Amino acid sequence: MVYQSEYYFESEPYEYDYDGYQKQSPVRKILIIASIAAGVQYGWALQLSLLTPYVQLLGVPHKWAAFIWLCGPVSGLLVQPTVGYYSDRCTSRYGRRRPFIVAGASLITVAVILIGFAADVGHYLLGDTLDEETKPAAVTIFVLGFWLLDIGNNTLQGPCRALLADLSGGDEAMTRFANALFAFFMAIGNILGYAAGSLSEFYRILPFTKTEACDIYCANLKVCFLVSILILTFVTTVAVTSVSEEPIAAPTREGKVAIIMEHGEEVSTGFFKQLSFALLSLSKPMWILLFLTSLNWMGWFPFLLYDTDWMGKEVYGGNVEGNVEERELYNQGVCAGSLGLLWYVLTLGITSLAIEPLVRILGGVKQVWGIGNLLLAVCMGLTVVITQMAETARSTAAATSSGGELKQPPLKVKMASYLLFFLLGIPQAVTYSLPFALTSIISNTVGSGQGLSLGVLNLSIVIPQMVVAMVSGPLDALFGGRNLPAFVMGGIAAAASGILSFAWLPT
Repeated sequence: MVYQSEYYFESEPYEYDYDGYQKQSPVRKILIIASIAAGVQYGWALQLSLLTPYVQLLGVPHKWAAFIWLCGPVSGLLVQPTVGYYSDRCTSRYGRRRPFIVAGASLITVAVILIGFAADVGHYLLGDTLDEETKPAAVTIFVLGFWLLDIGNNTLQGPCRALLADLSGGDEAMTRFANALFAFFMAIGNILGYAAGSLSEFYRILPFTKTEACDIYCANLKVCFLVSILILTFVTTVAVTSVSEEPIAAPTREGKVAIIMEHGEEVSTGFFKQLSFALLSLSKPMWILLFLTSLNWMGWFPFLLYDTDWMGKEVYGGNVEGNVEERELYNQGVCAGSLGLLWYVLTLGITSLAIEPLVRILGGVKQVWGIGNLLLAVCMGLTVVITQMAETARSTAAATSSGGELKQPPLKVKMASYLLFFLLGIPQAVTYSLPFALTSIISNTVGSGQGLSLGVLNLSIVIPQMVVAMVSGPLDALFGGRNLPAFVMGGIAAAASGILSFAWLPT
């Protein structure tokens, strides 16, 4: 039995060609909408590179830091399908995607202010004392801001990708190109974010951000987030003012939109019923895509959560809870990790522009997906090798040094780390583009809404993130707070996604 979506609108929002697909919009419009990813990803890069060390400075133990990251997947689990559903049906005179894009950008602005100023609000307004190991008020403000940040990200990104699919006019190559372009601008945002995160004295741009409650490290994060507000506001304003959407008329049937079966029998109205029905009626290719995407993100999240923490702790041998020298070494490792992430996003940006040619050269999407995930698995294995190299170097230095002072890792260890980050940009470009492009293509094939389809795909991203966040902290704690157990788990998941893609992913 074949299922399809049927929308009862008085007029269609876009002009259609003879095959029923929206006519392609100029590449310029796709370029402008895709640029929003740069503003979003600048803030996301700051999260990935600086927030895990930041929450530990607020007094949250390492083994509990992963649970704070549950804010993102929990909000994504609920917000993106809901936003996608309603953006498919929004009858605003400004269009169906742009109101959600503006709302998401506004939430992100409020959130980053709360996060950046959490320590100050906790100390000066809510009674945190500086001699407390854990600052409960600051942590509460931080978590609140983190929730809002992820709600804003999910409110903005889903409609952005749906609008790209709308503008692509049902053309598969154009859809892949639009999502690859989105990934390219994500790389641009990452470059700016990681570059800012690697600057140890970025706070000097706004010296008042350094306060009694907020040290240099905290002040750097604060300034980075203020810059992120400016970037996101600029790209969002340009996008929503220069790319117009044709308003759609209000649906009939008392404001409801029905999903009907092929022979015309109505089976569902309303959001939750339609979401449930959408999940139950997914085609086999979509189920395969969701499963492989879940494995892929289980491979990514351990490293995305702890990349700079790994550099500060395992590679540089520092300790955020240690003495002054150990904390300094840890901070140097975090800055080095941010610099490594800069190399990673450079590769991400270049590879994103090469996705469509790679699909053609290698003979299909499954080949690109499989190779990318196998490379991710190899990189996760390399973290074990690099950690062993760093520990061996520290042991040798300790045996030959009379003072026993802590030193940075040797050049070969640093270069191996930077090479690892450089290689990781290749599979990340695949992850940021192909699953979303395939979802849009499948959505066009079965006639379902782009927003809801991309929201369903998001479930296969946030559920693995929840699993990793719940498992990685306790797992690492069993091995003395090390990050490698979670990295190995991620490598196994990535290898499984790569191998199974060759056999299961549709051509």
